[in-house]
Amino acid sequence: MRILVVEDAEDVADAIGSHFVRQGHVCDHAASLADAEHFLRVGDYDLVILDINLPDGSGLKFLRDLRGAKNDVPVLVLTARIQVDDKVDALDFGADDYLVKPFDLRELGARARAITRRQHGVSEAALEAGNLCCNLAARTVTVGGEEIELTRREFILLEAFVENINRVLQKDELHSRLFGLTGEAGLNAVELYVARLRRKLIAADVEIKTLRGLGYQAVVKPMATQ
Repeated sequence: MRILVVEDAEDVADAIGSHFVRQGHVCDHAASLADAEHFLRVGDYDLVILDINLPDGSGLKFLRDLRGAKNDVPVLVLTARIQVDDKVDALDFGADDYLVKPFDLRELGARARAITRRQHGVSEAALEAGNLCCNLAARTVTVGGEEIELTRREFILLEAFVENINRVLQKDELHSRLFGLTGEAGLNAVELYVARLRRKLIAADVEIKTLRGLGYQAVVKPMATQ
């Protein structure tokens, strides 16, 4: 997943970011609503974790404006407010979930996974394509029942492909997932990771095609669908 954390408390943002990075995700941090607007203008995210009280305004108004602009990025509201009315407002304004501070990072991670699964129309924590099974919760991958080892970024890349079977993914979109907006690696790094992933998936029913000038497309091999 590529996650935007909108949180002005540096210690909280660092804890959230570190937790998700250890789980194999890419995180960007916005300390204000203005920063969040910038990040959302220039990049696509699988999830926004949004604090309500921010130095330049209300996260709830930001959420309402986001939905008013027809932006359906999943949003998990994170706040110290505990009143039922606050929760109702957040959900009515378009939040996908709501978690009260202080919170357990494991619960935050589980809720984030559940939200993104729903967004992709997946009810289980495992995605399957032919003989390939990608367990999002355990961060494991099997091909024909045999587990294969992937690095953190290889898993991020595979997750993107399996969630978007048959969809063409542009190189810059994959680059953002792998390295975030502040990543120092160039676009050629995407080719390197795709090549590594292909070698590890040699026995899988999933094929990653290169479409010149367009990007990459993961498809299930024809023999696997018969």
